[in-house]
Amino acid sequence: MARTDDRFRDAFNRMLDYCATLEPGERLPAEHPLAAHLDVSRTIVRTALERLADRKIIAWQGRDKTLLRRPSDKDRVAVESAPVSAEELERQFLDWILRFDIAPGTQLNVTELARNFGVPAYSLQEFLASLSRFGLVRRRPKGGWELVGFTRDFAIELSDFRIMLELNAVSHLVTMPAENAIWSELSALEAEHRNLARQIDTRFHDFSLLDERFHTAIGSVVSNRFVAEFQKVIALIFHYHYQWDKKDERERNEAAVAEHLRLIDALTRRDEAGALAAARDHLATSKQTLLSSLRIHALA
Repeated sequence: MARTDDRFRDAFNRMLDYCATLEPGERLPAEHPLAAHLDVSRTIVRTALERLADRKIIAWQGRDKTLLRRPSDKDRVAVESAPVSAEELERQFLDWILRFDIAPGTQLNVTELARNFGVPAYSLQEFLASLSRFGLVRRRPKGGWELVGFTRDFAIELSDFRIMLELNAVSHLVTMPAENAIWSELSALEAEHRNLARQIDTRFHDFSLLDERFHTAIGSVVSNRFVAEFQKVIALIFHYHYQWDKKDERERNEAAVAEHLRLIDALTRRDEAGALAAARDHLATSKQTLLSSLRIHALA
């Protein structure tokens, strides 16, 4: 049985047990306490919450999670074997890097990682081979894989490509009709950004995941098969290295939250010129943050 799937199914059933102790109308805790209570990652907690919302057991709006009804036995999931998807493997790999601050040059133990992620070793080998095409990992001379950094030119080219993709997405987004789901998603993201801004002193570490969701939402309005794979690599690099440089992390994240809110405001007003200007400024900041992290770790 795939361990990742087994872990999720067990966590989901235990989440149901927890919900059964609440009364309809009561709120669930934040993701961190839930993850600690279930002894799983926040990735698994968020997936479980999504399923609870899909089954109308909870209402999930921004950070508010309210119990709508007590679960029944029919809501429980059977613990049975199911393959881990490529998307789930990517999330698991990124979550591992972010949570444990895996440094460049770290040897990747395929057998151990495959066991932790609940996938066959050959699936992980194929996944690492796909990353090697972008210079993110490489085969070691005596066998195995290691996580590597990349050159300044690579970072600049990737940043410039990201700018082209996102500016195009911004121009598309402002033309979306009012009934498009992107507007309610942006509204929820705005609320989460404002909440994070109010608690920035204690929650600045939470920005990376919110940043990923924000940029994913903007990019989702454009469907282009040729850039989809690159968008995944861009997300991996930027969110990995955004946490890599710990210098002035709180101040940088606070400023980035403000930049996001400026962009959301312009998008909501359908102000294309203002949104493009806000996006350019924010992406320029992200580019400098990435280059700064490279310089710091090159010196280290």
